[in-house]
This record gives sequence, C-alpha cells and structure tokens, in this order.
Amino acid sequence: MLKRRITLAAAAAGAALTVAGLAGCGTTAQPIQVNLAASEVLAQAVQKTSQVSSYTVDAVVEVKSSGQGDGKVQGRMLYQGKPELAVDLTVDGAGLGERELPGGLRAVLLGDTVYVKVEALNKMLGAQKPWIKVPLNEAGGAGGVQQYLQQIQQFDLAAVTKLVTASQDVKQVGTESVNGVDTTHYSGTFPVDAAVQQLPADQQEEARTNLARLKDKVTFDLWVDGQGLPAKVQLKGAEQGNTLDATLFFKGFNEPVEIKAPPADQVGELPKGEQGAVTS
Repeated sequence: MLKRRITLAAAAAGAALTVAGLAGCGTTAQPIQVNLAASEVLAQAVQKTSQVSSYTVDAVVEVKSSGQGDGKVQGRMLYQGKPELAVDLTVDGAGLGERELPGGLRAVLLGDTVYVKVEALNKMLGAQKPWIKVPLNEAGGAGGVQQYLQQIQQFDLAAVTKLVTASQDVKQVGTESVNGVDTTHYSGTFPVDAAVQQLPADQQEEARTNLARLKDKVTFDLWVDGQGLPAKVQLKGAEQGNTLDATLFFKGFNEPVEIKAPPADQVGELPKGEQGAVTS
C-alpha cells in the first residue's frame, strides 16, 4: 500500500539513477572535456564523484504506470560522507494516481541512527511525536522505515554515475549554461541490465527491481561542468505504457553542510510491537 505507491515514483528516480554533481560556480570556466571522447567523460565522472564528500541535489521525477496512473516525486537532499555519514532528505510531494503522501516525507540519517517524519506512517503506528527514531541496524524491520531509507539511496551520487557508464552510444551534442555554470551536454542511452551490473553487489537487487518496468533502454542527457562533474541529468524511459521522466540538479560539491537531528522533544521511539509492521 503506502510502500508500493511511494517507491514506484521514487524507485523510478533511483532505478534510472542519474549522475553526479555541480561544483563550479561562475560562467567563465571552459569545459575541460572538449578533447575527450564522450565515453571517457563518463569514466572521468565516476572518478571525480568518488572524491566528492558532500553535495546537494534537487530532483523532480514523473512516472506513468499502466493501470495505476500518473505519479510525481519532488524533493531535495543534502549529503555528507565525512567525517560522519549524514543525510537530510525532504520530499515535498509524492503520489501515484489518486493516491498521495499527505504531508510529504522527511528523513535524517546521522551515523547509525535514522529519524523519519511521515504523517501517514505515524498514524498507522500510533506514534505520539512527529519524528520516529530508529537505530539503523533495526530499520530493516522497523515498521516500514526501510522504504524511506531506500528513497535516500535513490539520490546516491556514485551509484547514479556508474549507471550511465553502461552507455555504448553516448555523444557530445553541444555546450550550455546550467544555473550559471558552463557545461558540455552529452546524450545517449544505457541498457538496464548492463547498467545495474555497474553497481556494487548489495545495490543491484534494489536497482533491478526499480527498473523492472523499463525493460529495455533508458535515454539520458548529461551536462558536465569544467571540473568533470555532472551539473544536471535527465532520464527518460518507456516500456509498454510505463514511462519515466526525471531531472536532477547537483551543486555544492565538497562544501560544508549542516545536518542536525530534530529537537529531542519532538522525537519518539518506534512503538513497541511494531517491528516488521507496515511492510506492504
């Protein structure tokens, strides 16, 4: 129910997972990729993104599902990998067909603890406070909390970049400015099966499930800045009445981010007896 309808739209974003980041500011920097083959640019992006310790991403994902209607997910995420893993994800709206996620979603991951704020989840669990605190090692069976952690994974910079490296037909199509940054625009497709195999083994099953409705190829457009980092990515796919249209903007690479736990008086523990609940 709740899990199925939310992950369909968010999964589309993750399955097709897109790219890396936007770091440079200003408009005078010239793209450094002009003398590289397009495929080399993708390989370079993987290397560059592996060195990124923080970033911000804004995303809009629209899907159409045969038999279920139109869906849309819109949100943003702050990410910090060092000195401690920290993520702050806000989903302003998520829905599929006539089903919506009232109040949106907020998830904060700090080290080994995740804080989740979802009005619909709280009502089902009978939580007394707006935020639920769950140790990360218990999230897999904690009242459906794992599904919200999976949404965080959909914005993962490194995974998205690796997916597009499966392309065999990427080509340069021009130069454009993205949010005031000079970029080189690349376009191509990637086969779903080959793209999933670019990911770490522990991420492949989830990505394969997310992309199951797009059985053939995903079309992508990638705007790479002068530092070799993707500033923008668009993904499109269609298969038997199921479509995906996702746009992601990245910025703030390696810039300081401030991610805090919610106020202690607004945080409650997962209600006892709810382990493994709300998983459908």
